Amino acid sequence: MSRTIRFSKAGGPEVLEFVDTEVPEPGPTEVRIKVKAIGINRAESMWRTDVYIEPVKFPAGLGYEAAGIVDAVGKDVSGFAPGDKVNVIPSFSMNQYFTYGEVIVVPDYAVVKHPESLSFAEAASVWMMFVTAYGALIEDAKVTKGDFVIVPAASSSVGLAAIQLANYAGATSIALTRQSGKKAQLLDAGAAHVVVTDETDLVQEIMRITDGKGARVAFDPVGGPTFAKLISALSFQGIAYIYGALSEGVTPLPVLEMIAKVITVKAHNIWLTSGDETRRKAAVEFVLKGLESGALKPVIDRTFAFDEIVDVHRYLETNGQFGKIVVTV
Repeated sequence: MSRTIRFSKAGGPEVLEFVDTEVPEPGPTEVRIKVKAIGINRAESMWRTDVYIEPVKFPAGLGYEAAGIVDAVGKDVSGFAPGDKVNVIPSFSMNQYFTYGEVIVVPDYAVVKHPESLSFAEAASVWMMFVTAYGALIEDAKVTKGDFVIVPAASSSVGLAAIQLANYAGATSIALTRQSGKKAQLLDAGAAHVVVTDETDLVQEIMRITDGKGARVAFDPVGGPTFAKLISALSFQGIAYIYGALSEGVTPLPVLEMIAKVITVKAHNIWLTSGDETRRKAAVEFVLKGLESGALKPVIDRTFAFDEIVDVHRYLETNGQFGKIVVTV
């Protein structure tokens, strides 16, 4: 038997329940893993409340990331064997697979070898953050030396990954944070510039930093009223990626300004990269090289025990973390 987390209706963290289930046999192309650590993502909170990018089929599990040890493999699986240390990359629907459990079964395409330089907790934290940011900044925008990259909600795990990736590519990161309390942390985390948006005019400050040219890229998980300011802070032919909806407000588009500056707005998610075999392999190789060189580093805010999963989601929704929340099993 194995304990997994399930919920039978949408709601607050209290709807999450521990359920004892029989350990399933992996299908032909599946891998069974004894979980050591789970990475926690905002998407899972949205999933729990049934406001994510696809409707939930109840009763439901949840979770995109994990690190652990292979327990069994399906008959058509190659490259993995019982005893291997592995990680799970977000590349599936939570209606089909999930990672909140002591023993889980996932598709083989979502499994990668564990980076030996990382602990299980660190490895459970890196794939959503780095592959999401990689897809937009490296794969699509191809940021490079001379580019400025605006990173709203910069203290989130994906925001911190975007800062590291921009630096790794030779670009200049501009981290946005609402309050000054996180400014020093963001500078220590590698941000070239930090704009405290509750204290400074966002557009004026970015224009000052960029000598009046604006930034070529904005990578935004927030949306809402501030999105129009990001458009104003972009350069001619700049690109704004929106990959989240942390703001509950309407997201306006300043159409005339966009036309004048020939701005591109792109919706973005990790599946563009992780859902394609060729792109996924390239992303994994890129991230592994960055981890090995030290250019990319996991940033863990806090670690919880598996028994504390309800408190984990309560903490997630305070929006106070700096980096990734990880659960150990």
